[in-house]
Amino acid sequence: MIKDKLNILVTGCGGDIGQSVGKILNEYSLVGNLYGCDISDKNAAKFIYSNFFLGLPCNVPEYISNLERIVTEKKIDFIIPISEPELRFLSKENINKIGDAEVILASASALEIGFDKLKTADFLKKENLPFPITHSVDAIEKLEEFPVIMKSRTGSGSSTVSIVRDNDTFMALKKGNPDFIVQEFLDGDNGEYTCGVFRSKSGIIRSIILKRELMGGFTGYGEVIDNKEIDKLLHNVAEKLQLIGSINVQLRLTSKGPVVFEINPRFSSTVRFRHLFDFKDVEWSIEDKLGMPISDYIETAIGKKLYKGFNEYIQ
Repeated sequence: MIKDKLNILVTGCGGDIGQSVGKILNEYSLVGNLYGCDISDKNAAKFIYSNFFLGLPCNVPEYISNLERIVTEKKIDFIIPISEPELRFLSKENINKIGDAEVILASASALEIGFDKLKTADFLKKENLPFPITHSVDAIEKLEEFPVIMKSRTGSGSSTVSIVRDNDTFMALKKGNPDFIVQEFLDGDNGEYTCGVFRSKSGIIRSIILKRELMGGFTGYGEVIDNKEIDKLLHNVAEKLQLIGSINVQLRLTSKGPVVFEINPRFSSTVRFRHLFDFKDVEWSIEDKLGMPISDYIETAIGKKLYKGFNEYIQ
């Protein structure tokens, strides 16, 4: 039996993704009470979540027991974790339920592969999908071809990504970053793309393709495009991953076609924009957990553009 209204807790809600998810859920008819927590209150989430409180970091022993208490007290139906450390912890511990609340996560294979950039490249290669040549930094003594990309195997964002054009830079980065990978530099003449991919328990696959421009490490501008080759690749990735839930796929359209270079197994920083374009993967994830039919996706956003702006809050 489906409740008329749901009590939902979003953890790690202080960042841009958490704030975007909060805006979506504040407008969602199935939500009765929306709660948000973060390890800091020095962010704008408290203006979006009327029931905002401080939570615990996932690396303390009381993390789960504290959430269990909150679930009981607030009668929480679903927990949506946002921060990457939490997602990694829940994935590693294989936690899909806390107390009586179900946790909304991408499926286990998507989490395991997506959170490891070397495993991502190996997965793509194994499944005969386009892949960037990728090696662990400790497997290479000297580079013969440049440029290459060096970045953290498990980190997120663009802050740890370097374009390396000579061996001196390579050796310096290798010495201080044993967790780095060395990846083929993908030509970007045809642009970089961030793509939302959702797959339901019954196998319904939906995708949206945004050609983007980065500003400060985030998508600052983008345009919804129609590309059958990219769309086919996204559907193949979802099927081969045995995906259930929502992920974000980053790729470049190269001279040899679209090549995926990262799979982020979570809602992305464009989640609010995608929602406004009718790609409502947050709502679909909840509906799928409830065993409801997935609401329709009407693809009418081709050609529409997004511009990342800012809100100001004072207190």
